[in-house]
Amino acid sequence: MGTLHIQNIRLAFGDRDLLDDVGFSLSESSRAALAGGNGTGKSTLLKIVAGQQQSDSGTISMTKGMRVAYLPQSDIVLGHRTVMEEMELAYSRFFPMLARQSELETKLEGVTENDGHQSMLLELHEIQQHLIDSGYYQRNAVMEQILKGLGFVQDDFVRNCAEFSGGWQMRIALAKVLAEEPDIMLLDEPTNYLDIEARVWLKNYLKLYCGGVMIVSHDQYFLDETVDEVYELFNGKLTRYAGNYTSYLRQRESELQALEEAYKRQQAEMERTERFIERFRYKATKSKQVQSRIKQLEKLEPVVVPSHLKKLSFSFPPAPHSGNDVLIVEHLSKSYGEHHIFDDLSFVVRKGERLAVTGRNGAGKSTLLRMLAGIDRNFTGTIREGAGLKTGYFAQDTEHTLDQTNDVMGEVESVAATVDIPRLRNLLGSFLFSDDDVFKKVSVLSGGERSRLALLKILLHPANLLILDEPTNHLDINAKDMLLEALRQYDGTMVFVSHDSYFIERIATRILYLSSDGPEFFEGDYQYFSWKLEQKEQVASLAGNNKRRSDGSAPGETESGDIQNAAEARKEANRRRNRRKSLQQQADSLLEEAEDIERQIAETEALMGMAENYSVSEKITALAKRKQELQQLHEAKSEQWFEITGEIEEMNANEQHDT
Repeated sequence: MGTLHIQNIRLAFGDRDLLDDVGFSLSESSRAALAGGNGTGKSTLLKIVAGQQQSDSGTISMTKGMRVAYLPQSDIVLGHRTVMEEMELAYSRFFPMLARQSELETKLEGVTENDGHQSMLLELHEIQQHLIDSGYYQRNAVMEQILKGLGFVQDDFVRNCAEFSGGWQMRIALAKVLAEEPDIMLLDEPTNYLDIEARVWLKNYLKLYCGGVMIVSHDQYFLDETVDEVYELFNGKLTRYAGNYTSYLRQRESELQALEEAYKRQQAEMERTERFIERFRYKATKSKQVQSRIKQLEKLEPVVVPSHLKKLSFSFPPAPHSGNDVLIVEHLSKSYGEHHIFDDLSFVVRKGERLAVTGRNGAGKSTLLRMLAGIDRNFTGTIREGAGLKTGYFAQDTEHTLDQTNDVMGEVESVAATVDIPRLRNLLGSFLFSDDDVFKKVSVLSGGERSRLALLKILLHPANLLILDEPTNHLDINAKDMLLEALRQYDGTMVFVSHDSYFIERIATRILYLSSDGPEFFEGDYQYFSWKLEQKEQVASLAGNNKRRSDGSAPGETESGDIQNAAEARKEANRRRNRRKSLQQQADSLLEEAEDIERQIAETEALMGMAENYSVSEKITALAKRKQELQQLHEAKSEQWFEITGEIEEMNANEQHDT
């Protein structure tokens, strides 16, 4: 089994050690998460391991022939190839081999049996065998399966990559990494641009994947389902925890309690020491003790509580009173040209309800929320608001909700109640605005920073209906937990769009699922919806595979029609490759043993021909017996060799026939 070793990696920015003597190992069976707060160096570490960034020192080594693939978190811009042309680049490792195959075939076209072309034929056979073993000839089925699983439709395959949005281009990049089938995948926030169906598909794919994986993600449910170990990066150091992400949090919780106790004790001791120094600093009789305590403070290693694990808290202002029927939607229809988003959709949102809206990207989730919030009024049907409704609306597009001339602090002060003013710095810190960040102009903030600021503004404003479009998109797991707990305590009504299964499971009391089959309400809990979705995805993956071929087989029986079949095909190819390699080693060993036995027989025959041996009855009898035993052993070894080489030839013939 191949192994990737990372040892003594160090990287500093100025006087800060981002990575300090970091080391770990990944194998083809690894299922690891890389955790840590924002800015701790997770993405940087993945880039170093992938060979895309240099460290100050340290070594990275791997088993010969091992392949590592890396998916960055963002900023991939694809060129003007079609989607399938871009996917073909996942198989670029075969391009030199294919070129050599073409060269050999050209050379062999004009040769005769007397031209000594056996070496070229052997090389050509080895190339063809490698292409068969590696699954190269099944690549189209694999590429289509992956693209469809990630939400692409057949018509997308011939579209130019540049036509797609940044999020969809990231999906193409993820699809390429999966199609490459590396020994180790390094995935930095792979679910960021995926809808809930694609996340379910990717989760199932990774469960069956034969290689190793290291994932950075803020989706706790996804990590719980896909990893069995967590590496935490904190203060430049890397610590391993066995188990999934929830197990890691439990282990870290107990450590954190001990750390917080140690921090309190240290602070109390420092305070006592500083009081002693201040009190006796100018007394000559105490100067020795004062200097001793000053040195103690200087040498003291401060106890630091990891910022990404600190318990953050926030609570909503009490929701103003509202009627029992908060929103009444009747016969709602919405279209963009000939594309129908909704057709005769009716439902009621009642007081205290938490309605989750989910489904594939492009199904109309954000459009529905804009209509419910009164932003988009270009539809047919009616949306009636209940009595006393006060709405807080969070959109992914913050252009019209933030004042570009304000700084961060001024923007939140503009909506905060008087009672909240003293704690605004703490709240901003909870939303990852710390130190001088609060004085940044809104106009210079990144997209993620603007989203977090807009979300905080909504949370500070008293409302009895919250309409939230992907509120967790730019939050780390700890900030998500803070928001989650605040929403659970919120006494108003909520309609929200999310693809975060962990978040939906703990908030939603009802789910509206939008798909190509039309809107569908799930009145049960998230576990029921998840089960139904798994069933739906499974049925969808097999749809259309009921047509029979001329040989009587269905496409799903011989091609990778779903994830399970594709994984089994890879496992079977690996099994055959390993079996052939083992058989060839046995055959080579048997041939060497047979040749050695032949030498022993020749030596025995030479001894039997010597006068001092054939003239002595006892000696010649012993030599004759030894020759007979050697001949029997040679015959047995030869028989084994013939059986094994016959099996190898049969395997080769079957695979040539299959292709």
